[in-house]
Amino acid sequence: MCEDDHSGDHGVGRRALFVTGAAAALTLGSVSFPSEAADAADGPSGSGGPVTRTVRGTLPTGSPDFVYLPVDVPSGVREIKVAYTYERPTVPAGTAGNALDIGIFDQHGTELGGRGFRGWSGGARTEFFIRADDATPGYVPGPVREGTWHIALGPYTVAPQGLAYEVTVTLTYGEPGEAVKPVYPPSRAKGRGRAWYRGDCHLHSWYSDGRRTPAEIAALARAAGLDFINSSDHNTHSAHAHWADQAGPHPDGELLILLGEEVTTRNGHVVALGTDPGTFVDWRYRARDNRFGKYARRIRQAGGLVVPAHPHATCVGCNWKFGFGEADAVEVWNGAYGPDDEVSLADWDSMLVASVREGRGSRDWIPAMGNSDAHRDPDPVGTPQTVVLADELSREAIQEGIRAGRSYVAESKAVSLSFSATGPKGEHAGIGGRLRVDGDDPVTVRLEVSGAPRCTVRFVTDQGVLHTSAVLPVAGSGTVEWRTTAQYAAYVRAEVRHEAAAGPLPGALAAFTNPIFLGR
Repeated sequence: MCEDDHSGDHGVGRRALFVTGAAAALTLGSVSFPSEAADAADGPSGSGGPVTRTVRGTLPTGSPDFVYLPVDVPSGVREIKVAYTYERPTVPAGTAGNALDIGIFDQHGTELGGRGFRGWSGGARTEFFIRADDATPGYVPGPVREGTWHIALGPYTVAPQGLAYEVTVTLTYGEPGEAVKPVYPPSRAKGRGRAWYRGDCHLHSWYSDGRRTPAEIAALARAAGLDFINSSDHNTHSAHAHWADQAGPHPDGELLILLGEEVTTRNGHVVALGTDPGTFVDWRYRARDNRFGKYARRIRQAGGLVVPAHPHATCVGCNWKFGFGEADAVEVWNGAYGPDDEVSLADWDSMLVASVREGRGSRDWIPAMGNSDAHRDPDPVGTPQTVVLADELSREAIQEGIRAGRSYVAESKAVSLSFSATGPKGEHAGIGGRLRVDGDDPVTVRLEVSGAPRCTVRFVTDQGVLHTSAVLPVAGSGTVEWRTTAQYAAYVRAEVRHEAAAGPLPGALAAFTNPIFLGR
């Protein structure tokens, strides 16, 4: 049993934890404050001075995913401020040490998917505040209403010695400031028709655990040749209202800014891509809870795409465990290309084979995309980037291009691809499409590439790699053709790879395409 100590003007008490109705969560005894500032012994009478309470406790190994600390907030409070610390004892090699996340829910409660969410900073900050006119990045400004608020502690990992923590809550009494009405970026760029548009849909700002402001990210995105980005801070939508002045016409290029969230659960992360402004998607569940389908639908109801992120990442809780039945696309390439991306690429290719085996083909398959997951310097924005064929530069058109698989992934703006398949009567299909030919009809597959010096081109089918080109010249441009039939290759996709450093393994990707399906 976990226990906690409450310290304040009214002495110290010990209160046991009790289980809430939510799975994998516990609730501590509540913290109380005087009903008015004049009643506070530690604040000047009638001055609206701050009143502070401190809670200390220890969580054992095997603690629930979330521990809630109720705070009884009286009327007349202008600001709530929370600070916390926890011990980080030395642990044996190979053993996880302490890591404690934090966030807060307001008087509307902690119900999953409810209205109570007011912010989350994970382990990125040691303190935060909320008031009507402002809040710490990661938190949503607004009035501090009377009622029971809940500080959410997330013991991500707990050392064998336990996790000793201290939480300090400070209420400042007084008249609230004037609430700020949020302004959001436009969902469409004017005057941009059908074209290939470059984007990076997995980025982190200082509104979660990133270190860059929206202005800094937007500048880096334009420098990387991007046309669109997606705001995807961990478990919070608080950045949505801070992107408007970075969108639209600019001397360095117009930028479409989509709004979303990286929903960071204990069993994997999913990018909510292009949701309605102000949409919050809950993350407090595991695969065993059988709740992901509900929140995937929440993303879609809010106009977004469901994109599992870095599915084979090795960090704690990052590996995707929910399956791909709800996915609109999957992030196969995340940041600098590495072994986990190679596994993700192979896993995705197996899903393509399964779609062919089950007779779904181009009607029902999961497209791939790539994003930078950039957090801070020196993480490059736009490495990699997803290049999408869309009817215009708008939220809906970009999403439709991603959902249809009309896209390829490139390591930078320098790399451009044109990939097509042609039948014997001039039938033609591009990336994400289907070339409708008979099984024994001759098919010509063609890739034009630029910006890939000393790379090789591989054509990959449901059988595996069936054609590898000669090394491209130092200039980086070339055209590669291959002839096949639909009965020999149910689909064809292209990979452009750097030279391998050593051994039989392929080199890192410079680019890859979504497939073209062959056959009726």
